[in-house]
Amino acid sequence: MLNIPWQGWALMSAGFAALTAIFGKIGVENVNADFATFIRTIVIIASLALMLWATGQYQPLGSISGRSYGFLALSGLATGGSWLCYYRALQAGTASQVAPLDKLSVVIVAVAGVLFLGEHLTGWNWLGVAMIATGAALVAVK
Repeated sequence: MLNIPWQGWALMSAGFAALTAIFGKIGVENVNADFATFIRTIVIIASLALMLWATGQYQPLGSISGRSYGFLALSGLATGGSWLCYYRALQAGTASQVAPLDKLSVVIVAVAGVLFLGEHLTGWNWLGVAMIATGAALVAVK
């Protein structure tokens, strides 16, 4: 795999998420939001299959535990729900307001990480989480 630290991958994820909002807003102009999500999903599946094939990263299905399958399935359902809601929001709202509210997921993940995964946040971390929540709310106000 490319020798990029997690911070680099996270920043690239943010960049791609930003492009998702802009391209998605343009793409749903005259398309049903759910059908747009379906098209997006097909593109993602094809792209990932090509990437796995090109890099030889497939692994035997039997090498994955039932627990992992279960949580990956739940994650997939959550992703699908997120995408459906996101595209409906983009169709009805502005990208510059929808995307920041969508990023409240950062706040929810921080709280869930502490409550359910035993993660620890410092006072500075909590201040950052509060600032993200405040910033998202301020951007969402017309």
